[in-house]
Amino acid sequence: MFDLMSQWISAPICGLASPILPSVFANSCVRYFDGFWQTIILLILSVSAGFVLAMATALARLSQRKFLANVAAVYSYVFRGTPLLVQLFIAYYGIGSFGEEGLGSLLWLIFGNGWTVGLIILSLNTGAYSAEIIRGAVVNLPPGQMEAAKASGMSWLLAMYRIILPQAFRYCLPAYANEVVLLMKGSALVSTIAVMDLMGQTRTIYARSYQLEVYVNAAIMYLVIAGLITWLFRSLEKRLKVG
Repeated sequence: MFDLMSQWISAPICGLASPILPSVFANSCVRYFDGFWQTIILLILSVSAGFVLAMATALARLSQRKFLANVAAVYSYVFRGTPLLVQLFIAYYGIGSFGEEGLGSLLWLIFGNGWTVGLIILSLNTGAYSAEIIRGAVVNLPPGQMEAAKASGMSWLLAMYRIILPQAFRYCLPAYANEVVLLMKGSALVSTIAVMDLMGQTRTIYARSYQLEVYVNAAIMYLVIAGLITWLFRSLEKRLKVG
């Protein structure tokens, strides 16, 4: 997939833009854009998976079933309380090194690939943070709404789905947008486990040129991604009329 994107998207863009680009960027333009697309795809997939996980975790933490609440609390505490880099290293260099025999073959299939590990850990990490954002929005809503929903015959889960979560989502949008931007910046760490995202490609380019401008170019591309995320969430906030 990434080879096709490089051939059909990155190469034409670089071919057209090369005459107006700085020489350092133009010489490695295809590499920059290959890393750019990998970062975008990794971010989209991890945010999507993380949001589903965050919703489930937030509901589990808010439920009256102590087992579910405790499991969700432990998951949230572990992934929010340890550095993302440590999580990536444990998964890739720890779990991914069990070998290719027996149970290790399954672990190797999942954790032996840096891109897969990066996606899993980023999803789990943002899921833990996003769950706390959603839970915080829910607990700050007036409690009378849940009581009224139950009095009208709704179950706890149905009231959450129809009344509580839609309101909570609107109020937590600014904080959630910030979390997505933080995840985007944190995704640069996947380059340490052999993922050729934007930072991975940038490190390769720098190793060949030793020019500081290489990292400046990468910073500009990260700013473009951050700007796109901010614009998307602000548009969504305006559509939902969030003050």
